[in-house]
Amino acid sequence: MNKNTIIGIVLMVALFVGYSFYQSYEIEKQQEILKEKAKKEQAERAQRLAEQEAERLIEEQMTDEERNMRDSLANVEKMNAEVYHHGSVLYAATTGTSQLDTIRNEFMSVVFDNHGGKIVDVTLNNYTRYEEGDRDELVKLIAPGSAKMGLQLHRNGSVLNTDDYFFSSQVDVLDERSVVTMHLDVDIDAWVEYIYTLHNTGEASRDYLVDFSIKQHNIDGMLRDNEITLGWSNRSLQNERNFQNEAMATTIIYYGEDDMDELDASGEREELEALNWIAFKQQYFSSAFIAENNINASLGFKSAKDSSVGFVKEFDAVVTIPHTAGEELYNFAFYYGPNDYRVMKSVEFAGKQTNLEDIIPMGGWLIGWWNKYITIPIFYWLGNHGLGFGLIILILTLFVKAVILPLTYKSYMSTAKMRAIRPELEAINKKYPNPDDAMKKQQATMELYQKVGINPMGGCLPLLIQMPILWAMFRFFPASIELRGEGFLWADDLSTYDSIVELPFNIPFYGDHISLFALLMTLSLFGYSYFTYKQQAATTAGQPGAGMMKFMMVYFMPLMMLCVMNSFSSGLCYYYFLSQILTMIIMFAIRHSVNDEKVREKLLTRKPRKKSRFQERYEEALRQQQEQVTINREQRRQRH
Repeated sequence: MNKNTIIGIVLMVALFVGYSFYQSYEIEKQQEILKEKAKKEQAERAQRLAEQEAERLIEEQMTDEERNMRDSLANVEKMNAEVYHHGSVLYAATTGTSQLDTIRNEFMSVVFDNHGGKIVDVTLNNYTRYEEGDRDELVKLIAPGSAKMGLQLHRNGSVLNTDDYFFSSQVDVLDERSVVTMHLDVDIDAWVEYIYTLHNTGEASRDYLVDFSIKQHNIDGMLRDNEITLGWSNRSLQNERNFQNEAMATTIIYYGEDDMDELDASGEREELEALNWIAFKQQYFSSAFIAENNINASLGFKSAKDSSVGFVKEFDAVVTIPHTAGEELYNFAFYYGPNDYRVMKSVEFAGKQTNLEDIIPMGGWLIGWWNKYITIPIFYWLGNHGLGFGLIILILTLFVKAVILPLTYKSYMSTAKMRAIRPELEAINKKYPNPDDAMKKQQATMELYQKVGINPMGGCLPLLIQMPILWAMFRFFPASIELRGEGFLWADDLSTYDSIVELPFNIPFYGDHISLFALLMTLSLFGYSYFTYKQQAATTAGQPGAGMMKFMMVYFMPLMMLCVMNSFSSGLCYYYFLSQILTMIIMFAIRHSVNDEKVREKLLTRKPRKKSRFQERYEEALRQQQEQVTINREQRRQRH
C-alpha cells in the first residue's frame, strides 16, 4: 500500500471511532434527559395526588355552610372574570329568554330572535321544496339554527360578538310595512340597534327585500381600524330534486365596480374590496346582502359531501364597513327571494338599480343577450296568455328554427354542392393517390372549389353561428325558475329530470333512474346525426378517418349525450328533442325541393369568378409548402 492509501484508511478508522464515541455520548445524554423527565413527571404526579388527597380530607372536614361559602366565592370570582370580559352592561345581556317575532307579507314570512337580534327563519310563501310525490313544504332560505349574524366589538383585549347577547325587541305593524327594532346596550351610554323593515306593497321586487339598518351610539371605542365588522353566515338547504345539480349551481356571487363575479368552485376564502352586494346563491333562490355604500368582505364556503348531511353548502361572509367617528346610521337590505329575472331586474335600493339579475346564469356577454331580449320575453308573453310551458317550449323552438332557417338552408345547399362535384373530387383523388402528393391534391381541390364557386366552409359556418343559440338554451333551461314545478305530459317538473323508472342501483356516468325525455332526445339526436352523416358521406367516402367519424358522430355522441342529459332538466331535453325533430323535417323538405342534377349542371356551367386575395394568398402558401416538401424529399433521397 502506498502512503496515501494508509492515510485514507487511518482517517476513515478515526472518523468511525470518533462517530461511535459521539453517538454513545449522545445516547447517554438522551437517556439522562429522559430519566430527569421521568423523575419530574413522577414528582408532579405525586404532588397532584397529595393535593387531591388533601382536598379530599379538607372536603370531608368541611361543614355544609363552609362548602356553600367556598362555592359562592368561586362563583363570584367567575362572575368577576366574566364582567371584566364583557363589561358590566353587556354581561347583563348574556342571560335572558329567547323571544321570537314573526312578520310577513304576501311573498314571505320572516322570524326574528332577540338572542342575537337576527333573522332565524325566512320562508317563501309561493314556492315549495321538491319532495317525491309531495310538494307541500315551503322553501326556507333560512332555517332555525342555520344562520348567524353579529357585529364584532372589542373590549379588554377580547373580541365580542353581538350574536351572543339578548336584545330587547319591539315590533310595529303598519299598513304597508312591519318594523322590528332590536336594541342592545353595550356600555354606559353606548348602544347598538338593528332596524328591520318588511314592506307589504304587493310588488315582488320591493316585498322580497328586508331593509336593514345598523344604528349605533358611542361605540367608537369598541371598534378597530375605523371599521364596523359584521359576520353573516348561513347553511343552504337542499330544495331541489338533484343534489349534484343544485350543488354545482350553489355558490357565492358578488358585485362591485359594475362587474359581477363568483368564488372559485373550491370555496377558498377570498378578500375583496369595493363591493355593492354579496349573494348566497342557490339554483333557483338567493339570499343577498346589499349595501348603500361600498363594503369590503372576506368570503368563503364549504361544500357538503352528499345529500345525507342535510344541507348543500355552508356560506360565510365577514363584511367590513368603513366607519367615521360620529357616524351613527348605516343602511343595507337583504334580498330573500327567487332567481326570477323580472323581479331581480326591478329591485332598487337607495334609489339605484342593484343589478341582482346578474346572479342568473344567462351565458355571459356572448350569448346572454339572446336569453335576456328574446327567450325570456317570449316565455313571459306566452305565459301571460295562459299557455302551458310544454306548448311555450314548442313555440319557442319553432321561433328559433324560423330565425336560423336561412342558415339551415345555406348549410344544406353547401352539402348538396359538395355531392354534385363528387365525380370531380374522386378524379382528383385518383390522380394523386400518393401521400407525398397531398399538397398537390389539396391545391387541385381548392382550384375546383374556386372554379365551381364552392366555399368549403359553407356547411360549417352556419352550424357554428347556431352554436351560441344552442348554448344559450343550455344555460337558460336549468336556471329558469319559470319551469320549476311546471309539469308536462309525464314530467311533473320541467326544471328537473323526469324519471319513468327508478333503478335499484347506480350506473356510472348515467345514474340511478331513466329519463324518458333524455331517451327521446338521444333517439332524435341519433336520427339527426345519421341523416347528417348520410348527407356528407358523398364527400367523405374514401377519406382517411371516415369510419371513425361515422362512429363518433352517429353512435358515440348520442350515447355521451344520454349519459349527460339523464339528470338534466327535462325541459331542456324536451327542447333539444323538438329542435332535432324539426331540423330533420326542415332538411327533408329542403332535400325534396332541391334537384341535385340541376345543382350540378349549374355549377359546371358557371363562369369562374376572379380569385379573391385570400384565395390567391392561400394558393401561394400551398405552392410554397409543396416546393418545400419536394426539397425535403430530395434531400432525404440524397442522404440515403
